[in-house]
Amino acid sequence: MSFGSFRLDPRLEKSVAALGFDQPTPIQSATIPAALTGQDILGSAETGTGKTAAYLLPLLQRLLAAPERDHALRALILVPTRELALQVAEQAEALSARTDLRVAAIFGGVPMGAQTTALRRGADIVIATPGRLLDHAARKNVAFVSLRALVLDEADRMLDVGFLPDIRRIIALLPRERQTMLFSATLVPEVVTLAAQVTRNPARIQVEQTATPEAIAQTLFPVPEHLKSQVLQQLLREEEMDSVLIFARTKHRADRVARQLQRANIRATVIHGDRSQSQRIAALEDFRRGKSRVLVATDIAARGIDVEGISHVVNYDAPMHVEDYVHRIGRTGRMQAAGRAYTLVTPTDETLVRRIEIVLQQKIERRRLEGIDYRAPALVQPNADAIRRYVEAHRQARHKMAAARA
Repeated sequence: MSFGSFRLDPRLEKSVAALGFDQPTPIQSATIPAALTGQDILGSAETGTGKTAAYLLPLLQRLLAAPERDHALRALILVPTRELALQVAEQAEALSARTDLRVAAIFGGVPMGAQTTALRRGADIVIATPGRLLDHAARKNVAFVSLRALVLDEADRMLDVGFLPDIRRIIALLPRERQTMLFSATLVPEVVTLAAQVTRNPARIQVEQTATPEAIAQTLFPVPEHLKSQVLQQLLREEEMDSVLIFARTKHRADRVARQLQRANIRATVIHGDRSQSQRIAALEDFRRGKSRVLVATDIAARGIDVEGISHVVNYDAPMHVEDYVHRIGRTGRMQAAGRAYTLVTPTDETLVRRIEIVLQQKIERRRLEGIDYRAPALVQPNADAIRRYVEAHRQARHKMAAARA
């Protein structure tokens, strides 16, 4: 099958060719014909499988087939993160570049002024995070009366971060007569329940990755918690790690890992939910362009990051679930390119490791680095209360000495 077999508008075909799309990916081959008919879709596919174009091309085709001069909102795409909103908008703009369709990206973390202007000027397609979209709806900046299609992208992550109430509020504002396409990396029961509520007789398309790509070489590095930073820095110095995505468990730990690497003269930047939008965009661009060799991220912030050529994924902290492990390491080894995934595991992670190996049906290689004393004890951190008592006692002693001299 080729993109020509979809009989797309010639303007879209030219954009597809200009972007270098050759053969449709499995999710595109399965989704586009059904979506072009207006049928609802329940799709399961990982990031990096071509899912975005799988729903954008049918949306654009249907909008071009019934043009409207006032550029009223006719297609709404809900996503869980600001980064994903920007990436979907970028691809929508590239695919629609030869048309007069307008695209707007709506997300939090930035002032509302420019977004308000774009919405009131008119946008055929809006890509939005749920919270910020509701803010605009409350201010009457956006109307849904002309809406013809809704896409819920990465629905599992939207549920993970607590967007379900916002999604339900948005659904209540939309016309019932519409096409709905829902995509999720995993069709967990919560996602299936949501799909039953928002879709009607959807075509079920499953291109779910149940195991990691063979192109990804996986290695576990057993290490005590207090030696993680030392192991990570030695890995980055000794291995040919050109473009490294590091996962940390929390925002605080991500910041700390990035600072430690920067102090070690390793070019690193960080991305997480507490960073401003400008900081997040700058970090992602530095990583894409190779100005930063390392990007440290949390799970939620990394969702939607689609950077080509990531040579290594490093789990500084092991994930909570097997599915998250598969999602994380799938950031490398894209399109069957060779990739490596390293996980620093402490004794408390062994239960998860066993579950991962059962799901993947393989034993993961374990390694230790030379030159590291794995028996070295952790440095005892000073107790803050003890320090305060010491400082106060020292201050009082100085006062007594001064009084004695007087």
